[in-house]
Amino acid sequence: MKESANHTIVHRWYTWSFVMILSGLCLLFFILPKQTFSELENRTLQAFPSFSFEKLFNGSFTKDTEIFITDHFPYRKQWVAAKSIMEQGRLQQENNQIYLGKEGYLLEKLEEPDWEKLTSYIEAINLFAVNNSHNKITMLLAPTSIGINADKMPWLAQSSPQASIHSFIQEKLTSETSFLDGLSILDSAPKDGRQLFYKTDHHWTTYGAYVAYEAYAKQMGWQPKRESDFQIQTVTKQFLGSFHTRSLFSGVKPDTIEAYIPLQPHQYDIYIADDDTKTDSLYDPAYLDKKDKYSYFQGGVHALMTITTNLSDDEVDLDSLLVIKDSYAHSMLPFLAEHVRNIHVIDIRYYNGPISKYMEQEQIEQALLLFNSTTFASEQNLLKLKY
Repeated sequence: MKESANHTIVHRWYTWSFVMILSGLCLLFFILPKQTFSELENRTLQAFPSFSFEKLFNGSFTKDTEIFITDHFPYRKQWVAAKSIMEQGRLQQENNQIYLGKEGYLLEKLEEPDWEKLTSYIEAINLFAVNNSHNKITMLLAPTSIGINADKMPWLAQSSPQASIHSFIQEKLTSETSFLDGLSILDSAPKDGRQLFYKTDHHWTTYGAYVAYEAYAKQMGWQPKRESDFQIQTVTKQFLGSFHTRSLFSGVKPDTIEAYIPLQPHQYDIYIADDDTKTDSLYDPAYLDKKDKYSYFQGGVHALMTITTNLSDDEVDLDSLLVIKDSYAHSMLPFLAEHVRNIHVIDIRYYNGPISKYMEQEQIEQALLLFNSTTFASEQNLLKLKY
């Protein structure tokens, strides 16, 4: 009897401890202030979703509420770090869809895309090209690190092949859009040990961006700048990027960020429409002291930005170019500014105006769509191109 009573007391103690911990976390969830932006993750956090019966019935209200709770869960960073430590202790090599690969590489597990949605995004580009048939439209589709560094994946790790996504997109694009396969371009880069992608972040390195720029310039009929035309400067050796933030694997070495500074510099007039500000530099060194060091390039994400370069008539290859992009474009824009006098930059995730109308109003000659395939496959804002 005594043993049974002790067992009951222990059971109740565990039950009440669990209830108290859960109640405490719920209380913290409600009383702690809610952030709108995570500097650590470099993204806007989910706001509390607005309710409507339509959202309730189609499931979006429930989904957004779940994301809201996850984004604002008390001490979320510490929980992720603890999970990562426990996973590493169990010799697991994956945390939050990030693999701990060979040679210090962190690699994002690539899931098979929703092919139906992907088709709708490609159709939006095809319609955009038809609506702007008098302009030359080029799409440069970049891979992500796992597409180039598959040999760095841990033993028995699984990932959907990125080449299949690139092939699918290329096959469904109509002839009105010129296609550049960044996977093939980067895969054929010299195998001299230089990093095409950061080890701890999802972006390509400045060298990776240079290789892609070189291929785009040749396709455009321009004479690409040589690396010897730039002073290659190391601006930081302490970059721990988005993959490290998501996985929080311990013992990971920081990346180095480089800037290619022209030996024959130009003057830049840069206008950021988001906050109606101007600057004269393609770089913002203030971000090198922050978590989001990749925003050193142009100060991060802007919905609409224009870059005017004082190129002489002999230096100009194109007067105006619209770059519709994700953040992969940030480290490539300084190279494009060596050829184009007026670059208009639209981040389709945040720009809500009619893009075809913008091209017409600004009398833009050509457009470059620059996305990485992982972002492209899940970016429903690409549907804006239809309007």
